[in-house]
Amino acid sequence: MTFRIPLAILSAAVTMALVAPSASAGPIERACIRSDRPAASRELCSCIQQVADIVLTRSDQRLAARFFRDPDLAQRIRQSDSRNHESFWQRYRSFGEAAQSYCG
Repeated sequence: MTFRIPLAILSAAVTMALVAPSASAGPIERACIRSDRPAASRELCSCIQQVADIVLTRSDQRLAARFFRDPDLAQRIRQSDSRNHESFWQRYRSFGEAAQSYCG
């Protein structure tokens, strides 16, 4: 089963999120800003967090934020036989596609 969010709903939600800035950074935004990636700007990290707020649960976000510090964890989760990890990975892939589409 593939987890997909209808593009029109995601587009509207991201547009609303971008218009209304959040008061505090979420776990993915904080991890993104702290990362050593050259492209990690406040604007990009904030956009990615806003997509995460729409697509991922808070628990998913905390797990995904750990990938910034431990990229091997992402590989272990992706290859895991756990049904929970498989479900998470489907949501995470949808998040990645949406973030790439809306944040650049």
